[in-house]
Amino acid sequence: MFSLKKLAGVAAIAATGLVLSACSGPAADNSNSNNNPSSATVAAPNAGGPLKVAVVTHGSAGDAFWNVVKNGAEQAGKDLNVGVDYYSDGDPGNQAKLIDNAVAQKVGGLVVSMANPQALQTSIQNAVKAGIPVITINSGEDSSAAFGAIAHVGQSEGLAGQGAGQRLKAAGKTKLLCVIHEAGNIGQNQRCDGAKQTFGNVTTLQVDISNPTDAQARIRGALQSDPSIDAVLALNSQVAARAVAAAKEASSKAQVATFDLNADVVAAIKDGSILFAVDQQQYEQGYLPIVFLKLYKENGNTIGGGKPVQTGPGFVDKTNIDTIAPYAQRGTR
Repeated sequence: MFSLKKLAGVAAIAATGLVLSACSGPAADNSNSNNNPSSATVAAPNAGGPLKVAVVTHGSAGDAFWNVVKNGAEQAGKDLNVGVDYYSDGDPGNQAKLIDNAVAQKVGGLVVSMANPQALQTSIQNAVKAGIPVITINSGEDSSAAFGAIAHVGQSEGLAGQGAGQRLKAAGKTKLLCVIHEAGNIGQNQRCDGAKQTFGNVTTLQVDISNPTDAQARIRGALQSDPSIDAVLALNSQVAARAVAAAKEASSKAQVATFDLNADVVAAIKDGSILFAVDQQQYEQGYLPIVFLKLYKENGNTIGGGKPVQTGPGFVDKTNIDTIAPYAQRGTR
């Protein structure tokens, strides 16, 4: 068994976020294929310990954000000798089936993102009934405890949206376009609603992240039809790059801010074409649940006291981008 004393030390380091700079972490990749376990799953996971965990997210294949979550979960599995299988599907019905399959395989723990909680409720509750501890991540904070999860790890989307709105207002912006890229994702609506609370004049635009060319065209069209828009808030790093291009094409004065980081966002913050990124430190959303499940299974520990474990929001701008950039490059931010 992995030493509980050593494990407690890892948990303390992880909870302070120092694990991000302490471990090298695998580089982000695009091997996140739907319905298939990660190719980097720990070999023979039960050889050195009893715990095997399934991570089931709503991430789309190739999404840089979810690659970082996957990197965090896999690194935690390697560090703690836990078997980690990563699965993802952006369709809520398919995601529920992935959860059902994990339950049928009698995994020792389950980590689930809940962009559409109602579609996953029955599957998650069935996991709990089967005696499988569940930790929710990223989305669905309000439904986590009600569904029987032992903890939620992520950022409060409403508070993050409020923080983004405050920053844009402080920058002198007066009209904001908030771009939602996944229909039915409650977290994205919460972000835009939060921004509206602190910023005021906010309009939303629905695009499809799986069709980036069309998303860019829609953003461009919105900016051309309303020249008074002077700020765009993207809710995804890949959409942010499209928003920057759309603003240029529309000859718009709008400046772009975004949620989440990738290489394009890092470069854009450095050159001033993106004001800031809201960083929810998604590597922690992959890493910490594996630590918590290990402690729960081997020592009966719980975390959060019934409240979410917050991984954000943090903010990345020109003042700290040089510090964060190397971590983003290696796939841990």
